Amino acid sequence: MNEGRTTPPRRVLRNLSAKIASIPMILTATVVFAGGTVWTVVHSFTNSRLLPRLNFIGLDQYERLWSTPRWLTSIENLLVYGGLSLVLQLVIGFVLAALLDQKIRFEDAFRTIFLYPFALSFVVTGLVWQWLLNPDFGVQHVVRGLGWESFTFNPLYDQSIVIYGILIAALWQGTGLVMCLMLAGLRGIDEDIWKAARVDGIPMWKTYLFIVIPMMRPVFVTTLVIIASGIVRVYDLVVAQTSGGPGQASEVPAKYVYDYMFAAQNLGQGFAASTMMLLSVAIIVVPWAYLEFGRRRS
Repeated sequence: MNEGRTTPPRRVLRNLSAKIASIPMILTATVVFAGGTVWTVVHSFTNSRLLPRLNFIGLDQYERLWSTPRWLTSIENLLVYGGLSLVLQLVIGFVLAALLDQKIRFEDAFRTIFLYPFALSFVVTGLVWQWLLNPDFGVQHVVRGLGWESFTFNPLYDQSIVIYGILIAALWQGTGLVMCLMLAGLRGIDEDIWKAARVDGIPMWKTYLFIVIPMMRPVFVTTLVIIASGIVRVYDLVVAQTSGGPGQASEVPAKYVYDYMFAAQNLGQGFAASTMMLLSVAIIVVPWAYLEFGRRRS
């Protein structure tokens, strides 16, 4: 009984010096994040222009935001880009991880090749794919040079499909990270489970679908959060490839916020848009926190 009563204090005192040393960093991060968040939300209800000022106008900025075609276009693009990016990165990343998990030759080389694009900045990736998708000297030019004169592939110059051109670059850069996360999860599966499935004659695809994937739920949840947070914040990839064009066809929320806060010098509108982005991130993070920590305590 006495040992059970003294266990909690011992846990609290464990690594006490490290916990004390981390207090300033935790306080600073909390104050900066919480303070900046509250400051942004408060000023989203004002008519701040070049400089922030506490002249409250209620929900006017939000009404203007949701009645602006440019913002609605950015939300539509984010939904299309985000939905496809989320699904395709998970599927492609998991398939690549499953293939590498078969102990193939030159696994290290393939893993490096697939992960290498993630080491590049989004600006570099955007510029590379802007060149590759350019109809004058990119993929279209090369294929036509091989004899297919009618071949057309210029997504960055077509308003109806420009968002898919950006999606191609995003998949090229982000899928390698998803593959590594999934591969780490697969390597954590007990070998006895694979042996038991083979002994029972369970097909490999059923083993993955009904046994392995459910066991990798924490990996999938964490990967979903990483991908989703990157989707909401996508900015430099769009700027590097299209600058939001043609016209405003590839506009995204992050670019809308930047343009209104710095180019249009309309801080109130930019704060309102960034608050909506913050809300979307909270919708992603809160369920993840509950799945990861809430269920464990219950």
